[in-house]
Amino acid sequence: MKKYDKYKRLIRFVAKMCLIGIQSLIFMYIWIYCYNEQMEMPYQRLGHYFLAAVYALILYVFSNMYGSLRLGYLRTGELIYTHTLATMCSNAVSYIPIVLLVKHFRSVFPLVWMTAGQFVLIALWGYVANRIYRGLYPPRKVIMLYGERPVTALMNKIYSREDCFEIGKCLKIENSCDEVKEEILKYEGVVICDLPSAMRNDFLKFCYARSIRVYSTPKISDIIIRSAESMHYFDTPLLLSRNDGLSIEQAFIKRTMDIGISLFMLILTSPILMATALAIKLYDRGPVFFYQERCTKDGKIFMICKFRSMIVDAEKGGASIPATEHDPRITPVGRLIRKVRIDELPQLLNILKGDMSLVGPRPERIEHVNMYSDSIPEFAYRLKVKGGLTGYAQVYGKYNTTAYDKLKMDLMYIQNYSLLLDIEILFKTIKILFEKESTEGFSSQESEAMEHETEKQDVKE
Repeated sequence: MKKYDKYKRLIRFVAKMCLIGIQSLIFMYIWIYCYNEQMEMPYQRLGHYFLAAVYALILYVFSNMYGSLRLGYLRTGELIYTHTLATMCSNAVSYIPIVLLVKHFRSVFPLVWMTAGQFVLIALWGYVANRIYRGLYPPRKVIMLYGERPVTALMNKIYSREDCFEIGKCLKIENSCDEVKEEILKYEGVVICDLPSAMRNDFLKFCYARSIRVYSTPKISDIIIRSAESMHYFDTPLLLSRNDGLSIEQAFIKRTMDIGISLFMLILTSPILMATALAIKLYDRGPVFFYQERCTKDGKIFMICKFRSMIVDAEKGGASIPATEHDPRITPVGRLIRKVRIDELPQLLNILKGDMSLVGPRPERIEHVNMYSDSIPEFAYRLKVKGGLTGYAQVYGKYNTTAYDKLKMDLMYIQNYSLLLDIEILFKTIKILFEKESTEGFSSQESEAMEHETEKQDVKE
């Protein structure tokens, strides 16, 4: 164990509170000198402190929602981007109490200048705090243990985070033995990748007894168990997994939110919808919308509606051809609207109709559902809820994340559903709109492979 490991959380918390505290003081300064005097009865000292505390709370909530200020997890650029987004949302929300207190709509320019100043502060904080943190906690040296399933993709992802991990050795494990355990003792952590359950459990207990950190890829059964309730009917612990999707109350609240927000978004984005439709029509005189059969809850088939971003008849004969990074079928207008997800907006009509929800697993094409279900029998589990405009896998994954990893993320959403989780995913969707990696296409090799077959996945546990 590293010398300062026990102080990690404390250091993160103190660094986070220092930044939020300074930002709150900046807000209090703007409030006092730009808005307070415009009240009928201006606040005195305690009132200023109270407003600064409210602002700090709002900023804290948004920073947690966007996962910003996570020293050790995010790169410097990600720290700056995510907390800037959290700050912009907080500043927009803080305008509401200002209007209520002043009782008039006042200029937002003081808040705009405040945001600009806070951005400079966040950039400096992100650079300095990350440098200090990395000095205290250099990359952790780990050993990777894997079984029959290939681990090249996971290794590449770990290598891309050389600021966090250093893979010292990779071992293909056929059985749990003392030699492997002796090797584990030489490292600061273990990455366990899809080992058989009995073998994995043995290594987990070994590492737990010796306080060795373990990173493991979850199995489908792990995700189901993780959301189970503890039951105490008698003196033997029981874990209850209901496995029946959303309750009646959850479904009602979710549908109410779907209708309200989709109607509001259709009204709010109507200028964008009309401008996009006009641009598509003027470019090649083709149809504005693109319709395609997709699967939703319980395997029901519906016609999804999107703005057309490709040339007419891009998939001749109905054959599925996944989009690549530089796909020549994508029109110039289509490339722009795909980059910021405007092509997805017409699906608000599908949501109003009841075919989709705002949040849920992305509805797949019928042939993809059949193809993935052949190689991943558990793929059908994601059909316990309606397909969504956005979802857990869209927020935490990428466009070209494997079907098996997307399935795991979708099951995490289904098994842990709550109204707050839906709200969190909706806010995080704003974040990924401007992240290139969330919209990047498949490589040419990946696309060609998907056209013919999906790599067989061994999902036996």
